[in-house]
Amino acid sequence: MLMTMTSKQTIESREVAEMIGKQHNELLKDIRKYIGYLAEGKVPHSDFFLDSAYIDPNNRERPCFLLTKQGCEMVANKLIGKKGTIFTALYVKRFNEMEQNQSSYMIEDPIKRAERWIEEQRQLKYLADQNEVQAQLIAEYEPKISYLDTILESKGLLATSQIAADYGMSPQQLNKILHEERIQHKVGGQWILYKEHMNNGYTKSQTINIKRSDGRPDTKMNTKWTQKGRLFIHEILEDRGITALMDIEE
Repeated sequence: MLMTMTSKQTIESREVAEMIGKQHNELLKDIRKYIGYLAEGKVPHSDFFLDSAYIDPNNRERPCFLLTKQGCEMVANKLIGKKGTIFTALYVKRFNEMEQNQSSYMIEDPIKRAERWIEEQRQLKYLADQNEVQAQLIAEYEPKISYLDTILESKGLLATSQIAADYGMSPQQLNKILHEERIQHKVGGQWILYKEHMNNGYTKSQTINIKRSDGRPDTKMNTKWTQKGRLFIHEILEDRGITALMDIEE
């Protein structure tokens, strides 16, 4: 819709036509007639009606008017009985809604503009206070989830690379630490737990299919960590002063 740039509160003539149950082109004729009368009396019609335009469904520009509150009053005065009463109620309600939603910078009267600005600042202060209260409630009743909580809630097996990523390290670095702590050692290309840790449910070995360098099929054992093993690794790393990235961020 193409509309005249104005700081005045207005209602477009198409909406007014709908309010009074009249064809838009008929309302345009009436408004042009009112503008003619105003011109004869040397009264500026811009206090009542502002020239504007809109784009119709066929992408063509069509004329319309923007009616100020005084313009709506003029139209209402030409209506009699129930139609005039209903239109007056509708346009008064419409302008009241616009006034309630109007920003302070759009109000021309300096006193009203100042009053609206004070009210806006009061509302902003109230919203800011509410945000702080909500933040406090969240902090009190919705504590942040730690990495330990994540471990306890998780299920399934994890590769060493997945656990290492939680601490921002490579699987090689994690394997090296676990070897230094005498948790695991390498046997035939696979990391195996030392005997004292074997029956604690820390790992499960999986058989995976591979291809040899000459193309022949083969199998390989791959060690995966249980959540109990993940918790065990977490305790070892904490003793070394290594913290999970999730806990560092929080």
